[in-house]
Amino acid sequence: MIRLLGAGFPGTGALKSFARPQRWLGAWWTMIALVIVGSLLPALLLPDLPAGSDKVEHLLGYAILAAMAVQLFATKRALLSAAIGLVLLGVGIEVAQDALTTTREMDAWDALANTCGVVIGMATVLAPVRDALLRMDRRFAR
Repeated sequence: MIRLLGAGFPGTGALKSFARPQRWLGAWWTMIALVIVGSLLPALLLPDLPAGSDKVEHLLGYAILAAMAVQLFATKRALLSAAIGLVLLGVGIEVAQDALTTTREMDAWDALANTCGVVIGMATVLAPVRDALLRMDRRFAR
């Protein structure tokens, strides 16, 4: 239906040759939306964690988002755009926590952890698993 309307799902032009590209891109955008919502929830709704352990959550969360981008996008330009977008998202969320919430505050260390996570996730482009999702998609498309 998206194709019939003449509009593509954002990012579909740079995707690897999936049998179901909108499914995987939609999953990635959903993950991003969940990170945004989770990052802006009132702190009272979040579990208590040991001091500093949230940096590991930031690092892993953004590493997963970036590694998923590696699974999805075929071109260097798309990967660079995704990486820059994720870094800006991480910084933007920190600013939004300070500006839009009363129970959260901006933390430059969180933004740094987010950025390090993006770098780690993007580094999976060098690993043999960089096409794991594509192989799985093709196997289940039969």
